[in-house]
Amino acid sequence: MLYAKYYCIFASKFNILGRKMERKFDFQPKLISALKNYSKEKFMADLMAGIIVGIVALPLAIAFGIASGVSPEKGLITAIIGGFIVSFLGGSNVQIGGPTGAFIVIVYGIIQNFGIEGLAIATVIAGIILVIMGALKLGTVIKFIPYPIVVGFTSGIALTIFTTQMKDLFGLTMEKVPADFISKWIAYFEHFHTVNPWSFVIGIVSILIIAISPRFSKKIPGSLIAIIVMTVIVYIMRNHLGIAGIETIGDRFTINASLPQPEAISFNMETINLLLPAAFTIAMLRAIESLLSATVADGVTGDKHNSNTELIAQGAGNAASALFGGIPATGAIARTAANIKNGGRTPMAGMVHSVVLLLVLIFLMPYAALIPMPAIAAILFMVAYNMSEWREFTDVVKTSPKSDAAVLLITFFLTVVFDLVLAIGVGLVLSSFLFMKRMADVSDIYGWKYAEDYREGEDAERIDLKPVPAHVMVFEVSGPMFFGAADKIAQIPFDSRKHVLILRMRSVPAMDATALNSLKKLNGRCRKAHVTMILSHVNEQPMSVMARSGFDREIGHDNICPSIDAALERASAIDRRSGSV
Repeated sequence: MLYAKYYCIFASKFNILGRKMERKFDFQPKLISALKNYSKEKFMADLMAGIIVGIVALPLAIAFGIASGVSPEKGLITAIIGGFIVSFLGGSNVQIGGPTGAFIVIVYGIIQNFGIEGLAIATVIAGIILVIMGALKLGTVIKFIPYPIVVGFTSGIALTIFTTQMKDLFGLTMEKVPADFISKWIAYFEHFHTVNPWSFVIGIVSILIIAISPRFSKKIPGSLIAIIVMTVIVYIMRNHLGIAGIETIGDRFTINASLPQPEAISFNMETINLLLPAAFTIAMLRAIESLLSATVADGVTGDKHNSNTELIAQGAGNAASALFGGIPATGAIARTAANIKNGGRTPMAGMVHSVVLLLVLIFLMPYAALIPMPAIAAILFMVAYNMSEWREFTDVVKTSPKSDAAVLLITFFLTVVFDLVLAIGVGLVLSSFLFMKRMADVSDIYGWKYAEDYREGEDAERIDLKPVPAHVMVFEVSGPMFFGAADKIAQIPFDSRKHVLILRMRSVPAMDATALNSLKKLNGRCRKAHVTMILSHVNEQPMSVMARSGFDREIGHDNICPSIDAALERASAIDRRSGSV
């Protein structure tokens, strides 16, 4: 019995500790719950979905690797390592992780400036940032990134990807392609006389195959069909028809058809400081795209993902991918949709997808050397078109407030002409200032007026329907009181004939330190003018701010009333004591 008693005590303490830890650290991989009632039927559905998604991911992973400035197998390694861990640890049942078009621009820029080693460091740092964000439960906050910013940088990335593929699509002979947008197009026009007509034809036919194939086949992706058909055609043209000049992957890259060994990454503070802005951008892009993909998936499956767990999994997956030489990965919306469409309902489908790509890497990757570069350019061209969101872009510009349209256009311009780091930073700053201005415009303080007419059913709390003592002035405070609207508190006018001021705060959901300071200054003005300040209907958050600062004691607990009726009674009592009534 004694052991039982101590066991009960221990179990009780353990459960309390477990609940506390759950509140502090939100990490609940979906795989654990999925395996509880797993069956042979579910496994077969996940197996088929994983195989199909692996086929869908194959050409995309290769294309994204090449476009990012690394060898094609690096794209596959990213999908294998990163995709497996995202499914294994993730907070979504159907999320498929891998390289996406959103990272092409920033990854290419990092490699150009800092090399592969710099990319590995930035990717690991970004992974650590994501893990920290998940541990701090910031998953829900990411969803609040303004829509104009998301559309602006997404459209800008799409245009940048399109621009980077002009050389391969037209088969231009160029020793080096400039890094910035304007210089690229100048160089293209200067070398346009070197166009290879056969490369251009291969690229255009590939685009047509990708665009048309969904009408005939829903299972096999158009990008894979285009690669297979064009590879065969180019092989015949080069080896049997004597047509040269069409560059293939093997002409540009040396392919290593094996899973590399993990390599240690050396960190130093100088490199970390240089790469920190890029790492932060990678982390933000991963968070936005992965949680957007998971949210879209929830709408289709009726499930609900855990955003904090997903961020932790994305961080771990990317850090692990970097150790094997991979590039950044995130939740891929198109591949996730393909997974759902083909019956995938648990993380096992994503893990199968990674295994399929591993088998391709080991056994079939040498044949990737035969793939023509114009076909890869065509795939990326279609990726750019699909992620351009041109309909959403034009809709925001035409229908949204001018301030939102300005944020979109500025973000788009900075993404295209400069870089993504600057674009996101400036876009967030502009959106923050616009938000503060709008909140300041919404927040207001106004005095009451008598109602000309009273109708049954109207708000009984309306101050203009209450009998107010002659020596009392009442002001309604509306909206959040923060630093952007704090000056309105200081502008409350005094009437020398009245010695009680009621501030009605039922419509104030929140207050910050600046507004509290203004409120303290107003109370000081009231004391100098021998006016008693009474607060009515203070909500929970403003009340807690006042309590922590001691302002509730300064003003007096009797002068903080739960309703306007109580505040008016308090004001009447003050009037009676002062002999003014």
